[in-house]
Amino acid sequence: GRALLILLLSAAVSLLGGLLFGYELGIISGALLQLQVDFHLSCFKQEVLVSALLIGALLASLVAGILIDHYGRRRAILVSNLILLVGSLTLALTRSFIGLVIGRMIVGFAISVSSMACCIYVSEMVAAHQRGLLVSLYEVGITVGILLSYALNYIFADVDEGWRYMFGLAIAPAAMQFLSILFLPVNPVKLSSWDSDCQKGLIPLQDTEDRAAAKQEPCKEKHYSFLDLFRTRDNMRRRTLVGLGLVLFQQFTGQPNVLGYASKIFHSVGFQSNSSAILASVGLGAIKVVATLVAMAFADKAGRRVLLMAGCVVMAISVTTIGLTSRIAPLAMARDCKAAADPSASRSLTQHPLTPVSFQPAVSPVPPPLGAGKSQAGPGFAATGSLIKAFASAQSREVVPDSSLAQKRGLVGQAKEETVGSTGLLFGGAPWAGHTVLNWITLLSMMAFVSAFSAGFGPMTWLVLSEIYPAAIRGRAFAFCNSFNWAANLLISLSFLDLIDAIGFSWMFLLYGLMGVIAVIFIYFFVPETKGQSLEEIDQQFSRKR
Repeated sequence: GRALLILLLSAAVSLLGGLLFGYELGIISGALLQLQVDFHLSCFKQEVLVSALLIGALLASLVAGILIDHYGRRRAILVSNLILLVGSLTLALTRSFIGLVIGRMIVGFAISVSSMACCIYVSEMVAAHQRGLLVSLYEVGITVGILLSYALNYIFADVDEGWRYMFGLAIAPAAMQFLSILFLPVNPVKLSSWDSDCQKGLIPLQDTEDRAAAKQEPCKEKHYSFLDLFRTRDNMRRRTLVGLGLVLFQQFTGQPNVLGYASKIFHSVGFQSNSSAILASVGLGAIKVVATLVAMAFADKAGRRVLLMAGCVVMAISVTTIGLTSRIAPLAMARDCKAAADPSASRSLTQHPLTPVSFQPAVSPVPPPLGAGKSQAGPGFAATGSLIKAFASAQSREVVPDSSLAQKRGLVGQAKEETVGSTGLLFGGAPWAGHTVLNWITLLSMMAFVSAFSAGFGPMTWLVLSEIYPAAIRGRAFAFCNSFNWAANLLISLSFLDLIDAIGFSWMFLLYGLMGVIAVIFIYFFVPETKGQSLEEIDQQFSRKR
């Protein structure tokens, strides 16, 4: 009974952590539509507000590793919940633009710490044969959080100062996660003797064989400095290569940008109205959830390497197809923030902020998950995670201000003018209009890309990162890789339109296809299979192999 309770609470911590990550990334899309009116935000101010989350997350990835390693994973999650509470209250109650920026930075810091600590904590709390399922649950949480943010954007679109409710409601899942983790045991990093700390640290859910094997070996405490990540000791350099390779390929295979042009593809196949664009976006979100659930089910059966390589192959084929079809039927690109009147022409897939009526944000706030992130972010997120893992990685935001809200604020005439103008500019005389079959091929390719990412790089990057490092340095190593995830995401998102100017849209996507092929080769030669192995066995496997 106790083991089942711990299993359920671990699942809740993982799911709620991901849900918070996805929710905070997605909610800014609908909030910006109201904020730009209430605070008279210029394009630059909107970009600052969007990027504030990223800045907070980057800062967190620089310091969170020390917090996680020295004060424990459980304590880091509890602290991140309290920080998120402060950030959400700041956003909900503020009356100034500066308050909004500070609030988003605090929230970014909190979800970045949480994304790393959740993945590591859950991976250490459960048995080897359940680790893939429960860590992947974090990525499921990200996609559910993004869909939830869509729904609330829609619900509060008509409410005066509805953005306060959007930001404030994040307190509820944070409180639930805080309460869940209070009932879970502390998972000690420093193990001194078998009879005391080691026995407590050996996870109630692990098999009796694991326990017996661990009991036969003396419990050795190892100390690592940050610089050990780049040394040959215990083959740490190879582990760092694997971690950095995964987070960088997660970004360089085109994940931050492919769906940035989803809305144009939707328009080309007949989703002309804003409401149908919302439905199409939610449909893509649903595809992500289903694909992530598939990954969760097969992570412990098929293995990490198989899902990563299969996902990469499908992603490479998908972006190559988009690149080839766009050579025949080119897609017009709106460059500046006024031209991007199409509300969903956002620059980046993981740029979860949806472009408001006349704004195109320049910065992507994700990973992962982190991991995103982690997902993707990594986690998400995403991630990633996957910040990842993000990435998490939501679709371009199609939540458009409701007509009654726009009327209430005197924007209807302007919105109609801009929308008509931009639709004419982007689609009226576009070569896309006469290529129905190619348009549908492109749409299906994009859906295949989303599915492949959500089953492969999205959850698996953060799962592998939480497994390959020794316990004593796991937090700092995860944070180090996560910082590269956020930085690469930002670089890709900001340079995308410049690269399109330089080499063209189709060549850009063909380049993503090439990067996907290189990623498959990298995974085949460098990333080991970790399914069904205890964290100690994975550590020994890395220490032996050169």
